[in-house]
Amino acid sequence: MYDQPKYKPLGRNDFFADSRNERPLPDGTVARGFLRADSRYFRGTSPDGKSLVTELPIAVSPALLIRGRERFNIYCTPCHDRTGGGGGMVVRRGYRPPPSLHIDRLRDAPVGHFYDVITNGFGAMPDYAAQIDVSDRWAIIAYIRALQLSQNAKLDDVPAQERARLEALPIVPPSAPTPTPAPRPFPFSESKPGAAQ
Repeated sequence: MYDQPKYKPLGRNDFFADSRNERPLPDGTVARGFLRADSRYFRGTSPDGKSLVTELPIAVSPALLIRGRERFNIYCTPCHDRTGGGGGMVVRRGYRPPPSLHIDRLRDAPVGHFYDVITNGFGAMPDYAAQIDVSDRWAIIAYIRALQLSQNAKLDDVPAQERARLEALPIVPPSAPTPTPAPRPFPFSESKPGAAQ
């Protein structure tokens, strides 16, 4: 069975003019499962490809926002931090800071812009197309919109019955921050240097 007659990919074949076993794909061939004809969902653009979509092409649900928060916390917080402010851990270590997701330019940006940036990268941000599936990209974008709303909400955005309930709550002044304890000396032992052991 091992030595049966067969054509191996990229092997030589004198039957064809180009001497290759593997034949070129016909024009317009699309691998199964990769048609991706819905440009709104798979590229974040209008069907003609000339403008970015302004509304999410999927229904927003609590499950979608939870998934978006999980993916955001995994892939985005190292640079953007958990609030989207742009002060993530790698930025504190010297990486170029990204813009805050709460600036007017990004609050007014169409959702297709965020999809394009996640897919193709922008400036110092690398692309995440290989790491983040299409559905997760849209979940992250939905969560970004929720973050933007949470940081820029107005009292007028709250329904009247909820507003009355909120206004009835007592106002609690912010508490003073708890001081950070002094760091313990290295090597984190309870014994003092020079003490008999």
